Amino acid sequence: MEQTTARDMTFEVERGGEGPPVVLLHGFPETAASWRTVAGLLHDAGYSTSAPNQRGYSPGARPDGVEAYRMDTLADDVLALADAWGLDRFHLVGHDWGAAVAWKLTALHPERVETLTAVSVPHLAAYGWALAHDADQQRRASYIGLFRDGQRAEELLLEDDARRLIAMFEGRVPADLVGEHLAALREPGALTAALNWYRAMTPETDLPAVQVPTTYVWSTDDQALGRAGAERCGDHVDADYRFVELDGISHWVPEEAPGELAEAIVSRASGQ
Repeated sequence: MEQTTARDMTFEVERGGEGPPVVLLHGFPETAASWRTVAGLLHDAGYSTSAPNQRGYSPGARPDGVEAYRMDTLADDVLALADAWGLDRFHLVGHDWGAAVAWKLTALHPERVETLTAVSVPHLAAYGWALAHDADQQRRASYIGLFRDGQRAEELLLEDDARRLIAMFEGRVPADLVGEHLAALREPGALTAALNWYRAMTPETDLPAVQVPTTYVWSTDDQALGRAGAERCGDHVDADYRFVELDGISHWVPEEAPGELAEAIVSRASGQ
C-alpha cells in the first residue's frame, strides 16, 4: 500500500502495473482491496491501476463533519490524486459510491477522463428519477434513511461484532476480504466518515450528460439498484454507450465477477 498526499491529506493507495492508467474507485462498505483481483487482470492486459482508499477510509484523509464529504469535494479528491500521480487523462472506473463520484467527475471534467466504466450505480440523474418515481427503487433504497441517522447508524452497524455490515455482503464476498474491509471501518472515526457520504448526499437530478465513451455495468441480483434507473442510464450519455447486464450477480460485482468486469473495462478502454 502506497501513500499519496493530495489536498493536504494522505491517501492509502494500491498501485501497480504498467501501461495506460486506470483509476479505480471503491464503494461502501468496501476499500480499495475490492479491486485487487480486477486490478491484477488489468495489469495482465497491459494497464496500470491506482485504487485509493477514498476520503474517510484512509486514516490520513478523515476530516470531521458532514460537509467535508459532499460530492463535489469527493470528485475533487480524485482529480488531486491524479495530479499527484502525474495523470493528465485516465480511464475511470467506479463501483457503488465510487461510481457516483465517477459520474460526477466525468460529467464536470470530461477533459480529464478517457473513458468511464460505472458499476452498479447509474448516471445520477437516472438514479434520482428512479428514487422519485419507481416504487421498486424506493424500496431498495430504504436503508439510506438509517445510514443518514447520526444517532443510531454507527451503533447498529457495529453491534454484535458488525453482524449487519457482514450480512450486507450476502455471503458473496470472500470472508477474508470482508474482514479487510471491516477492519478499516473499525478504525476510530472511520465508519462515521464513511456514513457521512450518505449524510452529505443531495439530489443530482440536474447533473449534465456525460460526454465520454461510457460502459455501465449492472447486475440482476443487485439488492440496492433496480432496473428502472439502470435502463435510463444511457439517456444521460452523449457518447458511445454500452450497457452490460450480469445475470445472477449481486451488488458486489468487483469481488464476485472480476473477470467479467475486467473484460468490460478493457473493452471500453481499448475501444474494441
